[in-house]
Amino acid sequence: MKKFAIFVHASENEGAKALHALLYAQELHEAGHDVKVIFDGAGTVWIKKFEDEQNDFNPLYKAVKKLGVIAGACEYCAGAFGVESEVRQSGIQTLGESKGHPSLAELVANDYQIIIL
Repeated sequence: MKKFAIFVHASENEGAKALHALLYAQELHEAGHDVKVIFDGAGTVWIKKFEDEQNDFNPLYKAVKKLGVIAGACEYCAGAFGVESEVRQSGIQTLGESKGHPSLAELVANDYQIIIL
C-alpha cells in the first residue's frame, strides 16, 4: 500500500482537474491505497460546487466523500475565497496546521506522495 495526498488547487474554470482529483482518489482507494484529498487555494470553491445537487459531478463527489478520503480544506483559503461557511456546512473539516494552511511537511514526513491538480 502506498500513500497519496491529492491537493485540489483547480480554479473555477478548471473543472476537469477538480473532477480528476475525485476520480483518482476513488481509483487509488479502491486499489487499496491510503488516499487523502485536500481542497486548497482556489480549489476550496469546488466544495461549494460539488455539494450542489444540480452539479453533474455531485454523485461522484458524494461517493468519494462517503469513502472517507476527503481529509479537509485549507482553513485560510476557504476564508480567502469566500466559501468558509459552505465548507463548514459540508461537514468537511478545515486544516490549518501550518499558519492556517494544511501542512505539506507533515504529509511528506508520513510518507505521502503529493499530487497537485
